[in-house]
Amino acid sequence: MFPVPEQQLLPNTYAYEARPMVKRTGFREYDARWIFGKEINMMGVQALGMGLGTLLGELGVKREIVVGHDYRSYSASIKLALTTGLMAAGCTVHDIGLVITPMAYFAQFDLDVPAVAMVTASHNENGWTGVKMGCARPLTFGPDEMSRLKEIVLSAKFDLCGGGAYAHVEDFPARYIADLTARPKLTRPIKVVAACGNGTAGAFAEEILAALGAEVIPLDTTLDHSFPRYNPNPEDMEMLHAIRDAVLEHGADVGLGFDGDGDRCGVIDDAGEEIFADKVGVMLARDLARVHPKPTFVVDVKSTGLYHSDPVLQALGVTTDYWKTGHSYIKRRVNELGALAGFEKSGHYFFNAPIGRGYDDGFVSAIAILDMLDRNPGSRMSDLEKTLPKTWSSPTMSPHCDDEKKYGVVDRVIARLLAMKEKGETIRGQKITEVNTVNGIRVTVEDGTWGLVRASSNKPELVVVIESPVSRARLEEMFADIDAVLRENPDVGAYNQTI
Repeated sequence: MFPVPEQQLLPNTYAYEARPMVKRTGFREYDARWIFGKEINMMGVQALGMGLGTLLGELGVKREIVVGHDYRSYSASIKLALTTGLMAAGCTVHDIGLVITPMAYFAQFDLDVPAVAMVTASHNENGWTGVKMGCARPLTFGPDEMSRLKEIVLSAKFDLCGGGAYAHVEDFPARYIADLTARPKLTRPIKVVAACGNGTAGAFAEEILAALGAEVIPLDTTLDHSFPRYNPNPEDMEMLHAIRDAVLEHGADVGLGFDGDGDRCGVIDDAGEEIFADKVGVMLARDLARVHPKPTFVVDVKSTGLYHSDPVLQALGVTTDYWKTGHSYIKRRVNELGALAGFEKSGHYFFNAPIGRGYDDGFVSAIAILDMLDRNPGSRMSDLEKTLPKTWSSPTMSPHCDDEKKYGVVDRVIARLLAMKEKGETIRGQKITEVNTVNGIRVTVEDGTWGLVRASSNKPELVVVIESPVSRARLEEMFADIDAVLRENPDVGAYNQTI
């Protein structure tokens, strides 16, 4: 019988090498992430594989699964430990090797395999590991599946039926690249800075974009799991500034930044200005609504209010649904509503047919952006952005808050702000006109300025976003007032960045 995982073991001890360790907080709302060595060990990863194989059996899914790994020094080892656990639970494992996350999702379709487990910590700092999982393509696990997986693993209630098998899939990235690029080339030359922050996407970015007919200027595409220049996160201002500098140096039409596992894409325009991903989504929604009449789009609660208020989208008959932040949540909502696309402020975009297969893929997003530029030959990226109504937006700000405490803090913030609305209290003299609690709390006041507080689903942090259609000053005032409510909770720490 496999032992029940421990919550904490000391490295370099007999127990650490002989028993599984799996910290319970690593099971997030829609994927799993741990600090490797401190919160999970190799036997813990094996237990995770056993649990995942057991869960597939419970769900009535054929025990056959795609596995892949990102470019971190320990990811291949973790994938192999996961694989042994899956095989012990009777799974046939199709190993597609070193890949970006969208390749693993694509493999479910291309290899006709029902389940996926991608070993990646995405853009999290070096030292983190994790697994993105799913068994109903193109969807990934949500809270129900993750909660059950957590129960199975932490109680060691495994169905170790045996009979598993292993198959290595040779040169799988070539199949993915061929699928993406088997289409007409761009009709005009577009110069693109492709930045990858030394993450896994760097192995493929130049080849994919060049095959589309773009002129590619690679930036930080050499794989280096120490991330020597900046974290490969297209929401991180350090990465965006590096792309800006390269765009201005080379006179590029656009800069595209891909995150560590290649499922997100950030944008710098030709003038060197960062365009937050939710605003890029509005631009894409306008473009796609002219090609696909009266579409529905899903956007996350961190995103700009322009999806509702933009007169162009209104005139084009666009329907927009604001939903929970998180790649698994938006993916499911896009699927449920049959939406043309879903957009997250983080840069996860989800395109349904005929553009994509419903999962988040930074290169499919990049192609949609290049196609938008191609369809507007008289306009540069900065020109398209200038046609949007002006708003002042904060970056995604993340004050530290322990995993064990963050949801309780958010519950208290929700209660506090709802009480203010019920009592008719104002924020800087502005009445609260709308409250959305589908994911944390988003409060909007009379002049359209809004603020959001939610718990991060994959790190020990809160998430704070502010936007105002009025002025920079109103943005700063709303931030000050939201932050004051947060500071009523001593468990909230410092921000990673502020407005």
